[in-house]
Amino acid sequence: MFSLKEKTIVMTGATGALGGSLAHSFAKVGAKIVILGRNQTLIDALVAELQEHTEATGFVVDVLSRADLEQTREKILAHMGCIDVLINAVGGNLPGATIPDHQSIFDLQESDFDQVIDLNLKGTVLPSMVFGKTMSEQGSGAIVNYSSMAVDRVITRVVGYSAAKAAMENFTRWMAVEMALKFGDGIRVNAIAPGFFIGKQNQALLLNEDGSLTERGQKIINNTPMKRFGNPEELSGAIHFLCSDSASFVTGVVLPVDGGFNAYSGV
Repeated sequence: MFSLKEKTIVMTGATGALGGSLAHSFAKVGAKIVILGRNQTLIDALVAELQEHTEATGFVVDVLSRADLEQTREKILAHMGCIDVLINAVGGNLPGATIPDHQSIFDLQESDFDQVIDLNLKGTVLPSMVFGKTMSEQGSGAIVNYSSMAVDRVITRVVGYSAAKAAMENFTRWMAVEMALKFGDGIRVNAIAPGFFIGKQNQALLLNEDGSLTERGQKIINNTPMKRFGNPEELSGAIHFLCSDSASFVTGVVLPVDGGFNAYSGV
């Protein structure tokens, strides 16, 4: 029931640390993998690593272009024959959509805010529409989106990212209901909400050059009952579950993988 062998898995945002770890975990269990990204060099490097274990390919695509996504979908179907799973891991932030301690909400830059909303919300909505269409025709498929602890807890600074991920969580539930009501119980839409993991984007915020915790990193650890950051591979088990037949009656949920951060009141 947990097997993903021979499943065709399309992944956006896979060339980052967390996405790359997940791609490798899929490869090791025999899934066929399609990497979508913006940087051909990074795509080629990851695909070459994955091909040591399984069938893998990749395409340069703009996740904010429906036409681009649709053209890529046809290439994937011609190459793989079907699309069983979509992982929407694309996301990111910009300086003007954050509020550092020396600024206030009134310093928010609208252009950066708009771009962060587009990337984190539309960057999930559009691939879900394009690849979800194929799933509706197949009558089967699983979509897994990436949410954040910044949805249910106010995490200072990341105002644009938080707003986008909150909207994306609502879309996850909305599309889960839509697909089940109109296209049957074989299509599921869920999300994971990672806690704090060390990646390229946040390493300088959480760790000093000597490896010790920054002030922000220490606050996070203080509010994480397991008293540590997550390891990238610790996301894989939860995502494998949501992609597999073991989760056949699970849709519209957001699964925290956070060491207890979301459950802890701090007292």
